[in-house]
Amino acid sequence: MSATALFDNSHYEQACDQAIAMCDGNLRSTIKALIMANEYLEAELEELRAAISAGCIPETSRSKARSSAA
Repeated sequence: MSATALFDNSHYEQACDQAIAMCDGNLRSTIKALIMANEYLEAELEELRAAISAGCIPETSRSKARSSAA
């Protein structure tokens, strides 16, 4: 990753503006929505870790596409 990419925050600024707009400008609602999304992703990650620990390999979208094409 280049040094310029590390200091280019424009995509974060845009994502922040979009999140705030989706919550009608309410910053508290925006923060709450982001916390909820983060908790959901943490739960998904924990489920994947547990499945991998149990020896299950999650099916990727690539392998799903191949199996449905057969």
